[in-house]
Amino acid sequence: MKKSLYIIMMLWGIISGAIGQAKKPTLMVVPSDSWCQRNHYMTSFTDETGTVVQVPDYQKAVSFNDNLRLVISEMARIMAERGFPLKDLEQNLKSLKQENAERSLLQSKTSGSFIQESPTDKLKRTARADIILDLDFDIKKHGPQRYITFNLRANDAYSNKIITSISGEGKPSSSITTGILLEEAVLNYMDAFNASLMGYFDDMSKNGREIKLNILLWEGAPFDLEEEFDYSGETLMLSDVIDFWMDDNCVKGRYSRINGSVSEIRYEQVRIPLYQTLAGKERAIDARRFISGLNNTLKKEPFNITSKIYERGLGEVWLIIGEQ
Repeated sequence: MKKSLYIIMMLWGIISGAIGQAKKPTLMVVPSDSWCQRNHYMTSFTDETGTVVQVPDYQKAVSFNDNLRLVISEMARIMAERGFPLKDLEQNLKSLKQENAERSLLQSKTSGSFIQESPTDKLKRTARADIILDLDFDIKKHGPQRYITFNLRANDAYSNKIITSISGEGKPSSSITTGILLEEAVLNYMDAFNASLMGYFDDMSKNGREIKLNILLWEGAPFDLEEEFDYSGETLMLSDVIDFWMDDNCVKGRYSRINGSVSEIRYEQVRIPLYQTLAGKERAIDARRFISGLNNTLKKEPFNITSKIYERGLGEVWLIIGEQ
């Protein structure tokens, strides 16, 4: 066991060095949607379209469910021992609560106005991480004994893809704690689970992080994506210029154009670098910073196009061109 742990720690060190100065992926354990629904920890809000959306109420869950807190703490300990320190859900929710309180008190000295914030903005400030460890568990009884069943999935918060998953159940016991029930249930699976995570991080360091990108057009824009421009000695449609920019700036030119029209282009499997040299310094790159490069290109001659960047979660960004 010690030898296996040493090998895992050594491999994690190698991968961390390979990622270099890039932002390291952050991991967080959260209760799955199924667990929250089953235990009645859901809340709702109305989005900009008037649709009522049900989402997990993590704050209520960690505040009132002792088993959840024990299970998350035990999972954090198990992962940290294998070289994967986790971002703490409860502490991040406390920070968010404090931030909400401070924002509600801030007023403009000039007009007395409060900070403007839409329901979407509030949702984006929910505690988040690069990799979400989505945990579903159930403590069951067999006579006087208890045992735990679990399902753990690692999801890339940018691409929404499942990286790896494990599931199983522990042996019934009448004396041990909930934390130990979880440890005994998951222990035989964790080395393979963590090896899959490290392989995924290694792929990101070599081939970039995966995001989605949508190019949209404001209704009032005086042109469409078939508008032609003289660019680099050629006459090109705006949609082709954007494609060429993607070729030049995606890692190894890797992206998939899944839809295109005179008013919209959708890209998926867009591989962006983890970091770039900007203003003389190597800086971590996220979806917004990546698309800012295209936004800045379109501002210049011969395009002179104004655009708005809209972040739709961690891994999807929209560039809406024609206005700001």
